[in-house]
Amino acid sequence: MGKTKAPRVVLCDLDGVVWLAHTPIPGSVEAVARLRSAGVRVLFVTNNSFSTYDQQVAALEKIGIPADGDVVTSAMSATTALEPGWRVLVCGGEGLIEEVTNHGCEVVVPYKVEATGTFDAVVVGFHREFTFDVLSVALTAVRGGARLIGSNSDPQYPTPNGPIPGGGAILAAIEKASETSALVTGKPNMPMAELVKHMCEGISVDDMVMVGDRADTDGGFASTLGCRFALVLSGTTPDSDGVHADIVGADLAAVAERLLSNS
Repeated sequence: MGKTKAPRVVLCDLDGVVWLAHTPIPGSVEAVARLRSAGVRVLFVTNNSFSTYDQQVAALEKIGIPADGDVVTSAMSATTALEPGWRVLVCGGEGLIEEVTNHGCEVVVPYKVEATGTFDAVVVGFHREFTFDVLSVALTAVRGGARLIGSNSDPQYPTPNGPIPGGGAILAAIEKASETSALVTGKPNMPMAELVKHMCEGISVDDMVMVGDRADTDGGFASTLGCRFALVLSGTTPDSDGVHADIVGADLAAVAERLLSNS
């Protein structure tokens, strides 16, 4: 194999790369530490919109990875499609609720309160409270003129016991019911890419590598940015057959070894 240029920034997915439902994948914590010791910035770029920013940072800290200032979530990307002052129906978890609230929007959560009146937007992410009633309220809001926004379109979420339905599965139900295509802001789409570029100001995309476990989401995000893609086989993708990736490794540790060995 040819030599692999060492990056200045590693954009690292969380679920399926660093952990599975917050259970660390063997070697991942050490891999992050090794990259940072070599002067590589590790920026965690996740389509998880369920957890709040502070919860993400705390969960990483708990397994031995300091991450304050180095986390980008799809909930953050969703707010780029909103205007302060909008009335927003949030069909998602606490992370999405927090980001939309902090953006200056009036937030209505249909599984917490009765949702009546008109809305400027419906923002969707993973949440376990999704019901027929939530679907009905979202349908009514979108048909009433609200913009439909998805924090991500991931169909599944990896866990140690196998995949569970992801935020994209919920979004697909609302799209189907409302006969509307959503604006999706998370990986692999441009709103998330713009957030990453802003956080890595002054660094060329040629000096970045996206590490993830999904070719469509993470590989697609690398394409959107124009950077290299490293596929790990520790999450939802069991093998690399038919996948275009610049680097393939069993896990994050293997990818870090490849990047730092320059071989």
